[in-house]
Amino acid sequence: MSTILQTPVWARFQRRLGKIVHEQSGPGWNFVAIEEKTPLGRYLYTPYGPVAASESALVEALAALTALARAKKAAYVRVEPVSAGLGADAARVLSARGLVRAPKDIQPHLSWKVDLTQDEASLLKGMRSTSRNLFRNIHKKGVTFDISTDPADLPVLLGFLEKVAGRAEFTAQSNNYLTRAAEVLMPEGAAKLFIARLDGEPIAAALSYDTADTRVYAHAAADDAHRKLSAGIPLLVTMMLDAKAAGIAEFDMWGVSPEDEPEHPWAGFSRFKRSFGGFEVEYPGTWDLPVNTLMYNAYGASRKARTLLRGTLKTARTAAAGVRGKLARP
Repeated sequence: MSTILQTPVWARFQRRLGKIVHEQSGPGWNFVAIEEKTPLGRYLYTPYGPVAASESALVEALAALTALARAKKAAYVRVEPVSAGLGADAARVLSARGLVRAPKDIQPHLSWKVDLTQDEASLLKGMRSTSRNLFRNIHKKGVTFDISTDPADLPVLLGFLEKVAGRAEFTAQSNNYLTRAAEVLMPEGAAKLFIARLDGEPIAAALSYDTADTRVYAHAAADDAHRKLSAGIPLLVTMMLDAKAAGIAEFDMWGVSPEDEPEHPWAGFSRFKRSFGGFEVEYPGTWDLPVNTLMYNAYGASRKARTLLRGTLKTARTAAAGVRGKLARP
């Protein structure tokens, strides 16, 4: 299945954000590489890429990325080869090619997907019964659903996102980011806005990113004043059925946390995503290919120093708070 992050339209969107973006392709491979900057220099990042039809094609893509990095004086290349078919051998194959695990994953290494090639009855049956019944009956409560490809409608979603921003498990993209995304992707058929309305007034909205075979559940939020209606559930089902009707084969819920980590910050909305049926997909994660070893090692040392400093400051603040607490006691 294709990833929106490695498409020409995504490259155009990134350029609209002011990024320097490179696109290359060869037999069985292609990539969109974005120049990113750190205090110690620049690197190339290929989100969920490069795209490769085989391990040998991946090797060629990595060679092209290395050459590009040297030409651009980038210290390293950051990759996430989700489509090279590496499977359980991913770590072995990537390590053998000189790549090292990045300090953290940029894009989620676990995703939850739903097969849209099944018939509608089977699709609905795979969901939690309460979700299925809510979708079938919510119209009785005056809730309707609109689908828009007009970027001018995006403020509906932006308003809801601003209200929910600040939760511990939720970090919204900036208004500028989402506005540029809508302006570039919607006219190209690569994004849709879904809106739930109660008696005509918006109460929830969600934005999808689309390729020919995959719809991504990208950004969503709802009005807390109407949370008892749970409009986000039938809204998501609407997104699935609309994608199915368009011939899209897969619905990608995007990132989820491991099921055995109930305290994970994503645990709540991961349970929500899993409640619609489907299956988990594990990706290789984020890997770095050092090009300038000296600079890459300096970057790693600097990062470790910052992490150590933050830990020391946190410990000091905690200790200071404890002392203040003791002094305040009568």
